[in-house]
Amino acid sequence: MKKAIQRRRGEQRGSVLMEVLASMLIFSTGLLALAGLLASMTRAQTDAKLRADAANLTAEVIGIMTADRGNLAQYQTAPSTPCSYSRCAEWAAKVKSALPAASAQTTVDTATGRVEVSLTWAAPGAEVHRYANQTSIN
Repeated sequence: MKKAIQRRRGEQRGSVLMEVLASMLIFSTGLLALAGLLASMTRAQTDAKLRADAANLTAEVIGIMTADRGNLAQYQTAPSTPCSYSRCAEWAAKVKSALPAASAQTTVDTATGRVEVSLTWAAPGAEVHRYANQTSIN
């Protein structure tokens, strides 16, 4: 009878170790998934912040243009031509400091007062984003 009991105990040796290894595998998989989720959330949060900054910057320059209606034509820019007007140049510098690899373009139709502000930027390792805002300044 003692031999039968001893055999049963001997057959179960190492089962606790297998259970511990299985639980460590499940725990490690969960930690890796959590790290991936954290990286994804950080990337999404950064993209959202940059889009909000772009929206605020376009609204800011439209507000500046509205207050400076007499010099509205001075805000006209092109992608390769920076703005030479002081208020516009200050805003363009602000855009460069707020958005990574940013470029700004403003289109002004002085006859109708139609204004379009377009910002383009690209975060490192991400695709190029564009935000445009149109309005009429009368």
